[in-house]
Amino acid sequence: MTQRYYRFKPYNVARWLIWGVFAALLLVAPRLFSSNLSVTMLSQMGIAIIACLSYNILLGQGGMLSFGHAVYTGLGAYMAIHALNAVGAGTLALPVSLVPLVGGLAGLGFAVLLGYVTTRKSGTPFAMITLGMAELVFAMSLMFSEFFGGEAGVSSNRVVGQPVLGIGFGPAVQVYYLIAAYTFVCVALMFAFTQTPLGRILNAVRDNPERVEFIGYNTQRVRYQAFIISGFFAGVAGGLASILFEIVTAEVVGAARSGSYLLFTFLGGATFFFGPIIGAVLMVIAFVLLSELTKAWLLYLGLVFLFMVMYAPGGIASLIMMNLRVAAFGKLRRLWVSYLALALTGLVMLAGAGAMIEMVYHLQLDAGGGDALRFMGVALQPKGLDSWFGAAFITLTGLGLFELTRRQFRREWGQIQEEIEKEIKRRETA
Repeated sequence: MTQRYYRFKPYNVARWLIWGVFAALLLVAPRLFSSNLSVTMLSQMGIAIIACLSYNILLGQGGMLSFGHAVYTGLGAYMAIHALNAVGAGTLALPVSLVPLVGGLAGLGFAVLLGYVTTRKSGTPFAMITLGMAELVFAMSLMFSEFFGGEAGVSSNRVVGQPVLGIGFGPAVQVYYLIAAYTFVCVALMFAFTQTPLGRILNAVRDNPERVEFIGYNTQRVRYQAFIISGFFAGVAGGLASILFEIVTAEVVGAARSGSYLLFTFLGGATFFFGPIIGAVLMVIAFVLLSELTKAWLLYLGLVFLFMVMYAPGGIASLIMMNLRVAAFGKLRRLWVSYLALALTGLVMLAGAGAMIEMVYHLQLDAGGGDALRFMGVALQPKGLDSWFGAAFITLTGLGLFELTRRQFRREWGQIQEEIEKEIKRRETA
């Protein structure tokens, strides 16, 4: 007679702690940042997190470079705002809190329709097809004004229907908590997707599609299913945006919006699940705050993207993970001087380059504002040679010192990596 033993898998304490901290941050964030601007930015961050993570299902997990992801967030937003108008007219009995699901179902439906054609190819052809789809939908948004509202877009009022438990979504903080709830659930579901067999085989399709075909899987079907799931979450993000802004215009399906998802997902780190979350936060900060500080914010954004591609192609998340690995072996303290030197020399270089950029923009776009401008508390004369010479000198000096510091840092980093590899081999043989 055999005796049966039951084994229980232990709880992953670190994972529960991370999700608990994430939920706590969503709950207390409007208490820490209580101004109207802050609450609105937090709401936009929640929407951007869902949108960027849904895009990363394609880019990071499936290796599918899409130039038209805004099609699904945008069409989801349009369907959601029409549903919101129907609720206000009394023709649709639906709570406002469920309107984002209308956007999600719309995104899923359009992904089913367009994704079948799009995912028949991979690599560069896939990217070109998504670009063509994006241009097609954007052109349609200007042609069919009955649905898309033309250049004025479609507006609505989110305070419709009967309040549920006294919540009518009039105050911005109530809308934030609705978005926070959807953000937490959607992030959890997308993380769960990465642990499913479909999520795992999607990674295999990204890394080696020929071998996946060899073991009997249809790579096109895997890409198609992932595309549909991505479209659903993108539509949810669009539905939440329609509730937050109460207006949807043709810009939401434009190429610029799709490019933003690509840019900030890459900056955050497409190879790690939490990378797009970082990118989404940076996207809102750039669009809302940086755009208010300077007219050249897009140029700064392009320069940041250029440097990330050159020096950290894995994004911010990869930098965090690499340093966590070094810290796990107790060697991070050896790098703090190099990090401090890199930060200081980088700031010097950026200060000089920023001064030249601001002077160029002042001469071209703000000449009526006077001959002088202030940058970082310093008065600059764009029409004088002294300011240009000083800015160029600071830029070149900072660049030279940064390059010297970077080379020294690479040597130290290489030595530390060699020591870590030796330590790993020693532990394996012990």
